[in-house]
Amino acid sequence: MPTSPSEPAGPAGPAGPAGPAGPGPVAPADLAIVGAGPAGLAAAVTAADLGLRVTLLDAGELPGGQYYRRPAPELGAPRPEALHHGWAAFARREAALRAHIAAGRITYLPTHHVWSVVPGKGPATEWTLHAVAGPDERAAGVRAAAVLLATGAYERQLPFPGWTLPGVVGAGGAQAMLKAGLVLPGKRVVVAGSGPLLLAVAGSLSAAGAAVPAVVEAGAYTAYAGHLPALLRNPGKLVEAATFGGALARHRIRLLTRHAVTEAHGTDRVEAVTVARLDRDWRPLPGTARRIPCDALAVGHGLVPQLELATGLGCATRRSPDGTVALDLDAEGRTSVPGILSAGETGGIGGAQLALTEGEIAAHAAAGRPAPAALTRARARLRAFADAMASAHRPGRAWTGWLPDDTLVCRCEEVPAGRIREAAGGLGARDARTVKLLTRAGMGWCQGRMCGPAIAALAGQEPAPDRRPFSCPVPLRHLAELPPELPPELPPAVG
Repeated sequence: MPTSPSEPAGPAGPAGPAGPAGPGPVAPADLAIVGAGPAGLAAAVTAADLGLRVTLLDAGELPGGQYYRRPAPELGAPRPEALHHGWAAFARREAALRAHIAAGRITYLPTHHVWSVVPGKGPATEWTLHAVAGPDERAAGVRAAAVLLATGAYERQLPFPGWTLPGVVGAGGAQAMLKAGLVLPGKRVVVAGSGPLLLAVAGSLSAAGAAVPAVVEAGAYTAYAGHLPALLRNPGKLVEAATFGGALARHRIRLLTRHAVTEAHGTDRVEAVTVARLDRDWRPLPGTARRIPCDALAVGHGLVPQLELATGLGCATRRSPDGTVALDLDAEGRTSVPGILSAGETGGIGGAQLALTEGEIAAHAAAGRPAPAALTRARARLRAFADAMASAHRPGRAWTGWLPDDTLVCRCEEVPAGRIREAAGGLGARDARTVKLLTRAGMGWCQGRMCGPAIAALAGQEPAPDRRPFSCPVPLRHLAELPPELPPELPPAVG
């Protein structure tokens, strides 16, 4: 998630290795990193190892991002690592982060939401990052010679009748509830959608005591057969798949491939879901529907790169094999905008191991040094697997057949599917932006993050990158308080 900058971190404390941000301005850094998830954390530690002065900004209270999310210290979890895969890699880098903070090489700013990155004036460009900091929403600003965006991703949701019922949560949201709050979304949880995250979620929920009657996967794992070279180059991924499969067998969880939840039922809370078999285009097949009782549904169709800061700067994008928009990066993590680098899910969804690797590579690029050959080989191998995974789990074109006209698509503005179809058909809207103007779909609090893919699909379009002046809500007083020497020279909003 985006993060932000402003004041130096204080001594070790409950907010993380550096504690909460303390008073006073931050000295200009060689490199400012937005996001302390796997990519940002690896980049910060590596850049400091290479001699750069680093400012690391993150929206969360603790480093680790969404992947290494942990319970709040006051919950007293004795073994938070038990809920994570690959914890040792994170623990090593967190220890290195603490050491660099103590030595003054890294300034760590938790609970900072970066809302804009703007270039300075003059031949030697210095970047200014504007942020909303802390629970009191202070204005914060950080300057740096270069910026590395490691803002991660958010879940892709494809709506269906009943998806607004209490008890229906994102698959990643269910993981977050367990990792951060040590709570389950329900006692009997159906896990549905598409992508490898479903297997991890089902295993975690079962291990924590939930009954998982089924994992409902809209894709088919046979789709990986067309990417055999990428699979063979990544034997570790095959071991992971076997581990997840073993967990399903151990907990007696049924795996239904080429199936989807097409409706959730209930009054005050979800009580059951309808599951139907799909054809190759994800069209429900008549006569295949079945009903599965449950008190919770964890559903998600993969992840969408979070690009608002990058696209606001004009960074070039590309279409990923799963249909999402990602940044167009070179092999060292450079964007099309000089001085702006990126690593991790922003370049295409690939998981924590790839994010760690790309974070280290981008740090070398920021330091003006070539990355070790082993790192570049690992990146190529892991990125090939990421592309295979994205292709295998790309949503089929006919999934919108799940949606009766009265199904809410934009929850914030309460816009149903029928109104979007009317805009795209009878009113002649040719793109998602025009649909938004005609229906208000995507104009609510989430600004289209939840409903954007569905709006584009109903309009017959591929999702397009947004260019926004702000990447998160900003108090108006922050704009009024900007000093004259730091004008918010922001790009026009598009979309």
